[in-house]
Amino acid sequence: MTSINSRLLVSGADFFADDFKINPYYTNSAIDVEKAKAEHAAIIDCFKQAGIEVIKVDPPKGSQDGVYTANWAVVKDGIAIPSHLPEARKAEEPYAEAILRNLGYTIKKVPEGLLFSGQGDCLICGKYMFAGSGYRSDIPAQEFVADTLGLERIQLHTIPQLNPDGTPHINPATNHADSFFYDLDLSLSIISENCIAYCPEAFDEASREKLAALDIDKIIIDFKEATVGFACNLVSTGKTVIMSNHAPKFQAELEARGLTCLTPDVTELKKGGGYIRCISLAL
Repeated sequence: MTSINSRLLVSGADFFADDFKINPYYTNSAIDVEKAKAEHAAIIDCFKQAGIEVIKVDPPKGSQDGVYTANWAVVKDGIAIPSHLPEARKAEEPYAEAILRNLGYTIKKVPEGLLFSGQGDCLICGKYMFAGSGYRSDIPAQEFVADTLGLERIQLHTIPQLNPDGTPHINPATNHADSFFYDLDLSLSIISENCIAYCPEAFDEASREKLAALDIDKIIIDFKEATVGFACNLVSTGKTVIMSNHAPKFQAELEARGLTCLTPDVTELKKGGGYIRCISLAL
C-alpha cells in the first residue's frame, strides 16, 4: 500500500484564541492556551510514532487560527497553491507563502477575489480531489486547483447551519454562510489512495449520490461521531491513523481492516473548529 501523508507541516498553538468567532465552534467557552499547546505536542508525537516526517515552524504572531496549517495551501508534486482566507486570517497568507517558498515549492495562485480554504476543503485521494464549496471555498478556485494539479474534481456541498426560521446562518465575523461542516475535512477523510471515510448526513442529497456512486472503497462514519467526536478530522498514512478518541465505532472499523489507530485526546483545539487534520498540512 502506498504511503500517504508522509510529510506534514505544522506550526503551534501559542496564539490560539477566540477573538474572532469565525465558525460555529467558537463559543464563549474560555480557551486554555497551555492545554492547547500540550494537545498540539501530543498530536505531533503521534505523527512521529506513525513514521511521519514533521516540519515544524513558528506560528504567525497574533494569528488565533495560525495553528491550523491545513488551511494554508494545497501541495502536490512540488507545487503549492496558497489559500485566500477570511479577513480575520489574512495575516497568515503571506507568512504561509513565504514558508512554502523557502521549502522549495513553486507557488501557483488561484484567481484574485476567490475564497479558498486550502487543504481544509481540498482532499486528494489518488486521482481524485474531493472539493467542498459554499462556505470557505469558491468552486472556480477549486477548478483552478484541480486543473493545475491534474486531478479529477469531485465537487461536494455539506449541509448549512440554519437559523430558527430555516434560513442559512450568516457568520457575523466573516459575513459568509456558516456550517458545522464549514471545511470538508470535518465530514470526509482520506484513509488510503483507494479508501475514503465520510459521514453521509453531513452532505446534501446531490453530494451523497456522487459519493455513493464512486468506484472507491468507502467507510461510513456515524453522524454523532462526526460531529461530537470530530471523527472525520484525522491523518492517515495508509497504515496508521491518528484520529479522535471519541469515535469508537469508526476506530473499531479501521482496526478490523488492519489499521493501527493512535488516539490523542483533543478538547481545547476543537473549540476553534479544528482537530488533528486541521493542524497539519500534507506536503
